[in-house]
Amino acid sequence: MKFTFAKLASQVALSAAVLSLSGLAIAADPIKIGVSGPFTGGSSSMGVSMRDGVKLAVDEINKAGGVMGRQLQIVERDDEAKNERGVQIAQEMINKEKVTATVGFINTGVALASQRFYQEAKIPVMNNVATGSLITHQFDDQPENYIFRNAAHDSIQAPMIVEEAVTRRGFKKVAILSDSTNYGQLGRADLEKALELKGVKAVAVEKFNIKDVDMTAQLLKAKEAGAEAILTYGIGPELAQIANGMTKLGWKVPMVGSWTLSMANYIDNAGPGGEGARMPQTFIQEPTTPKRQSFIINYLKTFNPKNARIDSPVSAAQGYDSIYLLAAAIKQANSTDGPKIKAALEDLKTPVDGVVTSYNKPYTAKDHEAITANIPVFGEVKGQRVVYAYPDDQKKASEVRVKDANAKGALVIKK
Repeated sequence: MKFTFAKLASQVALSAAVLSLSGLAIAADPIKIGVSGPFTGGSSSMGVSMRDGVKLAVDEINKAGGVMGRQLQIVERDDEAKNERGVQIAQEMINKEKVTATVGFINTGVALASQRFYQEAKIPVMNNVATGSLITHQFDDQPENYIFRNAAHDSIQAPMIVEEAVTRRGFKKVAILSDSTNYGQLGRADLEKALELKGVKAVAVEKFNIKDVDMTAQLLKAKEAGAEAILTYGIGPELAQIANGMTKLGWKVPMVGSWTLSMANYIDNAGPGGEGARMPQTFIQEPTTPKRQSFIINYLKTFNPKNARIDSPVSAAQGYDSIYLLAAAIKQANSTDGPKIKAALEDLKTPVDGVVTSYNKPYTAKDHEAITANIPVFGEVKGQRVVYAYPDDQKKASEVRVKDANAKGALVIKK
């Protein structure tokens, strides 16, 4: 009898130990975060920079103990800047990988095609690069919205571009050259609206396709119409062809466009002809604050990019910040449940010290945009990199600008 009881006790103890270990294993399961973007092709300088910024943030958070005692695990997929590929990835992330949330989307078209699946699954999306104005409003007709963003949307950028070209630099005759994607055409529409408010109509509005290598026809129309500046909405390789086309024609007028004029494959492919282009930027690779200095040092040390230049600094910084915003929401919610994370994002109790800005109550139930009009500054291509276009902007970048939730979206500046 003693032997039987001893054996039974041993078995019970063993079973308890197994259950205990099993419980620990479950508790230690990583929190999966999807990372979707173009890591190959013409948009890859944005996608890879974004992904590397995400990796840097995840590594820092995991080394500090993770979130809720669990490590973050990124599940990355190359969407190739293709809408149909983005849709496939979204379904895989949701149904197979069981991600808690997803970050990324570089291309507006891919975002609009893909994020509806996350919306239906009630999984939060943090758009950290795509800028189409419609992105966070795609589901305004639904009671809940799971789409957030920490990038400067086109309704911010287009008026900035027009203000720079028409008001600040005095150009009265401007042409618009935009690509044929959703990004380019939605941006073109935003530019035309911003010009209309200034009482200006573009003297030429021309379109080009991805992978086009000859912009002669579009540029000749702009030249013949007397354009004093070219306003652009496209991505690096094709934007470089605009600059190169002007060089071939022996006709040089300023280029002012969306933030993508800062892409490495614009700067490198355009060469000397790309100098002087200006664009809105949420982040320029200069150590204007201690947080930015630390980020730049760690990024360069970890990924060792060519010429110590981040291919797409904006994408890298916003990718980095997107993870810290999500981590803060998961921690506050104390859950990986999508609706709880969404609710936490809409009412973050603790400010998030980011590279782009200090995020203090960045979102509400009705406002899923973290970046507001006072945050971007103007960059200029100079010496094969992007620098501050104006000294005042460099000073502005050393200030921490945050959204004041008590002033209905107004902003305050903290030194």
